[in-house]
Order: sequence, then structure tokens, then C-alpha cells
Amino acid sequence: MKRWFALSAIGRDRPGIVADLAELIYECDCNLEDSSMTILGSEFAVLLLLTGEGEGVEQHLSAACKRVEWEKRLTVFFRPLEGEPVPHGVTGARTWELHATGVDKAGIVARVARGLANHSISITQMSTSSRPEPQTGTPIYSMRIAMSVPQGVDQDGLRRELDAVAAALHIELTLQPINR
Repeated sequence: MKRWFALSAIGRDRPGIVADLAELIYECDCNLEDSSMTILGSEFAVLLLLTGEGEGVEQHLSAACKRVEWEKRLTVFFRPLEGEPVPHGVTGARTWELHATGVDKAGIVARVARGLANHSISITQMSTSSRPEPQTGTPIYSMRIAMSVPQGVDQDGLRRELDAVAAALHIELTLQPINR
């Protein structure tokens, strides 16, 4: 019977991390189904979705993860899933994109994310960065969010709430559907 597992790992970036994790999956007779990887600062982070079959696959993966943690100096989290994962997004939902830019300050992600959650919107991808402005060195924060917006969302109410957040934080915020 096919079993599903989620595995995440983080560690100082270096060549070979992906190879180390892919070999772990292969050695445990598992299959890499989906992945997302990034480098934040000097840290590499990955989230993997894998499948495996046979008796003892969970114990084999658990032991292999502990070995990789010790030998490769990674922090690894591993857990079995209950059945096959359902693809993200809500049936009938539309994909929208939000961009926010402004002087970096605490609370931008928290306030925007809460505004989206208040309308039952799921964030499917998010990327953020803070970079100094060329002339003044002022840190400018940028955020891009892809989201799944359910049918029936009060679009005017959503825009009003996000406009209020943008005004309170003194940021520019755009929101637009990317498919209809």
C-alpha cells in the first residue's frame, strides 16, 4: 500500500544538500512526488512530499533522517500523512496575486495574511524580501502572494480591508486575479 510522507530540512547552504536528500529518499525505496526549495540568507530550506510502499518504510525513513541530520548537519522533520494529499486550492476557487511594497516595518506579513484569512483565502505561495533603497539605504520590503480565492468572496469587502491595512502600514498594495 502506498504511503505518503512530508519531509522538511534546513541547514547552512552548501553544494550537495539536494543530492543527500534525494539519495536518502532513493535508499529508502521511496519516490519524490513534489518539492519546494529555497535559500534564505545563508540557509537552505526544503519541503518534500514523498511516497513509499512496504513494511517498515516509515521506520526506515525515520532512521535515515536521523542519520542525515547527524552526518550532514541538517535539521530534518519528517511525518507520515493520513492518506493521499488533496491538491491545494479550493474547487471553483480562482488564483489571485497580491503585491505589497513599502518601507520595511514589523507587521506587514501578519496584517496582510490576517486580512486574507478573514475572507477564507488560502495563501498558496509567498515570497518576501527586504533590500536597501539605492539612494538612501532605507530598507524597502516587497511581498508577493499567490492565493486561492473561493467563489463568493466579497471582493469589495476584501479590497476595503486590504486598502485599510495598506493605509495603516503606509505600503502600496495591488490585488488582481491571474485567471478567471
